[in-house]
Amino acid sequence: MSDREDPDEQEDLDEQPAPPGEGRRPWTPEQAASDSDRPTQPEPTPTEREQEVGLRPVQFGDFVGQADVLHLLDVTLKAAAARREAPDHILLCGPPGLGKTTLARITSNELGTQLHSTSGPSLERPRDLVGILTNLSSGDVLFIDEVHRVPAAVEEYLYTAMEDLAIDFTFNEGPSARAISLSLEPFTLIGATTREGMLTAPFQARFGLKLRLQPYADDELVAILMRSAGLLQVDLAAEAAAILAERSRGTPRVANRHLKRARDLAQVRTRSGRPQIDLEVALECMVSLGVDRHGLEAMDRQILSLLAREPERPIGLKTIAAAVAESEDTIEGVYEPHLLRKGFLSKTARGRLITQAGLEALGEGGDQGAASLFR
Repeated sequence: MSDREDPDEQEDLDEQPAPPGEGRRPWTPEQAASDSDRPTQPEPTPTEREQEVGLRPVQFGDFVGQADVLHLLDVTLKAAAARREAPDHILLCGPPGLGKTTLARITSNELGTQLHSTSGPSLERPRDLVGILTNLSSGDVLFIDEVHRVPAAVEEYLYTAMEDLAIDFTFNEGPSARAISLSLEPFTLIGATTREGMLTAPFQARFGLKLRLQPYADDELVAILMRSAGLLQVDLAAEAAAILAERSRGTPRVANRHLKRARDLAQVRTRSGRPQIDLEVALECMVSLGVDRHGLEAMDRQILSLLAREPERPIGLKTIAAAVAESEDTIEGVYEPHLLRKGFLSKTARGRLITQAGLEALGEGGDQGAASLFR
């Protein structure tokens, strides 16, 4: 048995993914000739091309907003390139939809290396991580979305990978156990999280650069909407862009979602030519989506209405979640941040309270004020 390979070791090695490109048929002139005989595919329509290219910026010059974050990131990448080293590991924090994934892609493009993307929940076992790390080339970027949800067992393997560029793992148990160390190519880990507090202190300490993204100003969202309108091949009036921006909760993802729905409405109305989104179309779109001038949606108003029943009595998060039929994580991570920024809600040790501003905003949505609220 000493000269034979351990079956458990062989099984683990077999499960590792093949390197990129392995198993592909090499290009030959005969293959090119056969490809030329195939029927020509039709040109993609603008809608298909839009889905392929997307609205994400691909370089720093196209990214709008987050000036401080872009400056620090740009300096870090240029300094690392001058030293011919891989940049420090980067942690991107902030609410969803602010551009964390986009910044990871831009970083990879600026470095001229390959981006490997995964998410915390998908790394269920250490072998899932080992397979990814061993296939990284020198200078590659590993992007882990929702990095706060990486299991503890997998996180421990990341410690040595990030610091020592090596992975130590053990085969078998007892007297036949063997420790093996695999060396890794220099790489940069970019972790994105909406819940920074859930990351352990040792894990946070291994990120050399921590960047926090903030909600966008209305003028920044207008610039993003104008750029997206050009990519979507739709004409967007300035006043319509202002309406869409101020109701997008400071989030580009929400702004682009509103733009697409306004485009749909404009396209239905336009018999020929490019769709045109004017002020009337933008307002009608917001009314149909149930988004008022404060950026509040139906769930926001349900939460405020519940708190307004007894404004002086705090209500716990579990009670709110049960009353509005939504999960606690969704309420705390998606809806509460906007209500807190607008000053409509306050958090206390005993629960949530609606503020006077929240009562006034909710009162504007009554039968008499509904029309002005949404328009």
